[in-house]
Amino acid sequence: MPVSGGGGAEAVAVSGAGGAEAVLMSGAGGGGSGFVRAGGLDLHLDVRRKRGELGRSLESALREAVRSGRLTAGTPLPGSRALAADLGVSRGTVVQVYTQLIAEGWLTGAAGSGTRVAALPATASEQAATAAAAEQTATAATVAEPGGGGNPWTTVDLRPGRPDVSAFPRAAWASAVRRALSAAPFQDLDYGDPAGLPALRRVVAGYLARARGVIADPELVVVVGGFASGLSLLARALRGTGRTHLATEDPGLGRHRDLVRAAGLATVPLPVDADGADPAGLTGRCGAALLTPAHQHPWGVVLAPERRAAFAAWARRADGYVIEDDYDGEFRYDQQPVGALQALAPDRVVFAGSASKTLAPGMRLGWLVVPPALREPLLRAVADTGATVPAVHQLAFADLVARGEYDRHIRRARLAYRRRRAELARRLPCPLPGVAAGLHALLPVPSAGHERRLVEAGRRAGVGLFGLHVSGYWHEPSDDRPAALVLGYATPPRHAWRHGLETLGRLVERLA
Repeated sequence: MPVSGGGGAEAVAVSGAGGAEAVLMSGAGGGGSGFVRAGGLDLHLDVRRKRGELGRSLESALREAVRSGRLTAGTPLPGSRALAADLGVSRGTVVQVYTQLIAEGWLTGAAGSGTRVAALPATASEQAATAAAAEQTATAATVAEPGGGGNPWTTVDLRPGRPDVSAFPRAAWASAVRRALSAAPFQDLDYGDPAGLPALRRVVAGYLARARGVIADPELVVVVGGFASGLSLLARALRGTGRTHLATEDPGLGRHRDLVRAAGLATVPLPVDADGADPAGLTGRCGAALLTPAHQHPWGVVLAPERRAAFAAWARRADGYVIEDDYDGEFRYDQQPVGALQALAPDRVVFAGSASKTLAPGMRLGWLVVPPALREPLLRAVADTGATVPAVHQLAFADLVARGEYDRHIRRARLAYRRRRAELARRLPCPLPGVAAGLHALLPVPSAGHERRLVEAGRRAGVGLFGLHVSGYWHEPSDDRPAALVLGYATPPRHAWRHGLETLGRLVERLA
């Protein structure tokens, strides 16, 4: 039945094939836009309703929508009978339009399956562009950032700091989602607290206290979209409190320095040695320091006890903050993990963790345990950026942790990664520096030039390799600095791991 809309517009609702519904709206003056809902999919078409022109106008509108790509291959269209009735034309007019477009190759039609948009062949220019993009991807980014982007290699990716995403606990996660949606009060699906859902904050606080020794009040837990998002928000919050400089480990992830600078803070390098980051590198301008105390990335060392105490003392004395990036604290293989630095100075240390290494980076789920004085500045940054985590993800993760599924998955992953690290150590010509922990290992090489040759040889062999120089770990690049491959042994799926390991071993032996 026609329903009058404002401004002389008219909306007509019709039933399409298979229960589909179509709505066509025309504006005053005989022209307007059509809105089609077919099989639950909303489509927009420009259709003129002048007498005698509707058939040609519908044909042109459909053709242009397919040509422009707005209607993609496989999109269902309303049945001819229902569409004709609502347009006020004979069914033959619509059938003629569909028949013409099927003949031209824009649509497909088969008995029992209705009319759908056809898959169009790519033009010569599109094929050339696709081929060029593929070639560029294949030859690009041996210098890509370890923390960003997808896998540019066709065979084995040894990118550091990534888990084996093929081991993601799909069944357990799906069950957690179902349970969470069944039990969640409807208010949890509304705009919520920018700090995150209380249920998840309580679960995270309990888990961190139990597994990482963190002093965690649920009110001081802030749920974020992974560590990178959390670091960006923290940098904004620190800038809002008047801090101007943040110290980061050298070597350390260049991506982190970029995020800090993008938020308006300057970065100061903190030299790293066998005892971890050196607090002597802190200058008077520093208002915060970003550290990886449990397993320095990339050196793989643990921050020495006296330096942990020195950083905590500095933060209190200088009215500064330490950001503790506990990126892989659950994965220690030779002994119990080192407890969190945060417990030494909960009023001065931000504890940052995520599910990126334990489950998958695509989860985009992390948490910050913040000192009371930083909570409000951080929540203002969350509100200013809209950087909240979907409620369903929060509820499902809370369920996963509360039922012990998260711990069980971590134990399985820990065993698998410990075996891989041992296999890697047996295959390489020298002992792996650093502690037996995490998702990566360092392979020192003689020079920056040697590192680049290994990375290039790996690319040709189909193995993605990263290094201290080619991947931007050093604050100030210089070929005089130590060189090493940073090997992500957790990243490849199980079926690719052995091939990658053997290929890596041959490359290292050949270029030794």
